[in-house]
Amino acid sequence: MMDADTQQAEAVHFLRRADAASYIQSVYGFPCSRQWLAKLAVIGGGPVYRKAGRTPIYAPADLDAWARARIGQPQRSTSDVLTSSGN
Repeated sequence: MMDADTQQAEAVHFLRRADAASYIQSVYGFPCSRQWLAKLAVIGGGPVYRKAGRTPIYAPADLDAWARARIGQPQRSTSDVLTSSGN
């Protein structure tokens, strides 16, 4: 009998690094390459990934969460940057 985490992991279609980068570009429209994802996997700041043997794989839900977190607030001009006080 499988637990809920195992069943959920089996239902997810994971993407390899190059496909994950293409997914980010096509869905969110900002530049992303497999090399950049590899660098972020080393230095931190990238999306959550798992390993299948030696191969890094990404769940689309993790890519979505990471990409949405990178997108800033709407701005009308370059001077619309919020200060730390919120003004």
